Amino acid sequence: MKRILILFLFILSACATLPLHDDLRVPPGKIEGDQFIGIRYPFRVAIPPHWKMSTEFPEFLKKLGYEEPTPTDKEVTELYIYNPSTQTTIQIDLTPASPKAKFSQEKIEALTSAASVSLKEELEEEYGKGINILIGPTVPFPLRGVPYAARKYATYTYQEVQWERGWIYGFSEPYQIFILYLTKEKEGSKDREEMERILESFEIMKPKG
Repeated sequence: MKRILILFLFILSACATLPLHDDLRVPPGKIEGDQFIGIRYPFRVAIPPHWKMSTEFPEFLKKLGYEEPTPTDKEVTELYIYNPSTQTTIQIDLTPASPKAKFSQEKIEALTSAASVSLKEELEEEYGKGINILIGPTVPFPLRGVPYAARKYATYTYQEVQWERGWIYGFSEPYQIFILYLTKEKEGSKDREEMERILESFEIMKPKG
């Protein structure tokens, strides 16, 4: 899944005069009860009581195909959100956009669609060429405080379990927003509707005054 983020950053860095990276000396933010308040980047999000949030990489993500960040990474995930009982997970990344990069809803949707090629290759490497992958449509996605955003997903079946990997890409000057999620179909699970409520709570906080 990290390849999706890398693809976005590679495409958009072509518009930059100098590389723009996270200032890792600034803490990602603070968790207060069921709410995260960003410090490194100005966003907030809330979760249901039985979900968890962490600014540190959860070890169980390695079993789901995610790579732990290294000390040399210049862009890192600000927040990991997950249901510990089902391992549905959401990752939120923000990073500065180049001042020269131009955005529109059309461009956001085109870049969001382009990431499906990288995901398909990644899944085939992980599970084999025979895996049946269904790529969903690219659609606009509302995020509070974000003028341009789009969503796309892929579903596949592995060991008789249907999984969905999705990604949301947005822009709110001067930030790019990347949200990656992974969930699986399970009878009686409320993960999907709870995940939607989490995404609805996401907000880019505007400066006061």
